[in-house]
Amino acid sequence: MNIGFIGLGHMGSRMAANLLKAGHSITAYNRNQDKARALGQHGARLARTVAEACQGETVITMLADDAAVESVVFGNDGVIANLRPNATHLSMSTVSIALAERLAAAHSNARQRFVAAPVFGRPEAAADAKLFIVAGGEEEAIEHIDPLLSVMGQRTFRIGDRAAAANLVKLSGNFLIAAVIESLGEAMALVAKAGIDRNAYLEILTSTLFTAPVYKTYGKLIAEEKFEPAGFAAPLGLKDIRLALAAGDDLRVPLPLASLLRDRFLTLLAQRGERLDWSAIAALSLKDAAA
Repeated sequence: MNIGFIGLGHMGSRMAANLLKAGHSITAYNRNQDKARALGQHGARLARTVAEACQGETVITMLADDAAVESVVFGNDGVIANLRPNATHLSMSTVSIALAERLAAAHSNARQRFVAAPVFGRPEAAADAKLFIVAGGEEEAIEHIDPLLSVMGQRTFRIGDRAAAANLVKLSGNFLIAAVIESLGEAMALVAKAGIDRNAYLEILTSTLFTAPVYKTYGKLIAEEKFEPAGFAAPLGLKDIRLALAAGDDLRVPLPLASLLRDRFLTLLAQRGERLDWSAIAALSLKDAAA
């Protein structure tokens, strides 16, 4: 399949590389051309503009936030203006419900297909094609791009024909992950202050009641305080919690724990934690306890 790929950060570069390995033709665009050139060494064609990346049957966007997505999708040089009718925009970014709804409507008006398919998984999972993908959109559109999803992830969950539903599932999931990180940080601060080895404590947790990968992955980062380099940077964590709170506002669903998490991320950023992994909010508890 001829694919345009826009956004070659920690996640996108690995996802695009897997598509190349699977034999797909990739035209890649990234604002930082150095990242695009790295993918070009593996066989990708480099696009100088967003429009050049929109000439195939599918364009994939994997970008940091609403503003980044809006900047490449709308306008005369954007995705909608240059994608042909019946071609597909596969948005794999974690964006707001409002933007997902706006994208679905705009593509429909342009007689283009739109699928929202945000992912669960860190850069290591993206490299190993072990992402979990949540796809929302018309069944026919999802079926068309399913071979691409199968290359990038280990399983795709179809959540229905409303694209924005996939983004809501993703935001709620990231809210839960952040809650795990915060609770792990508090629990580790408690036992560490009493002189108990953090890694030994983590082994007990993950061998008994808390065997899920999220506890193992983030527990290890917290126990060893390995917050650099960031797999998912703290500002992005704050962004996703804010988007979850916005969804709660729209649906009239109180999210008191999300409000606490927003404040924890703000505290981390106020203490110059912009370059740290989002799991570094756990370090706040360790610091507060002098553990």
